[in-house]
Amino acid sequence: MEEDMMRSESDLIVDALSIHLAETRVVESEEIRPGFIVDLDAEGRIVGVEILDASKQVAPGTALDRPHAA
Repeated sequence: MEEDMMRSESDLIVDALSIHLAETRVVESEEIRPGFIVDLDAEGRIVGVEILDASKQVAPGTALDRPHAA
């Protein structure tokens, strides 16, 4: 069962940020630019985003060290 929710988590050790838009099965991931990956469900909808080298790609002042749910 799909559940509408969004949560994010960051990993300071590998410098990555993950944003989960829905709790559903990811069937494909596509790197749309270096270090920016979207996760897609079976119908091609975006259900997650991963940002590698997040400290270099995310705007200054963003709290990458505190995971939070919306």
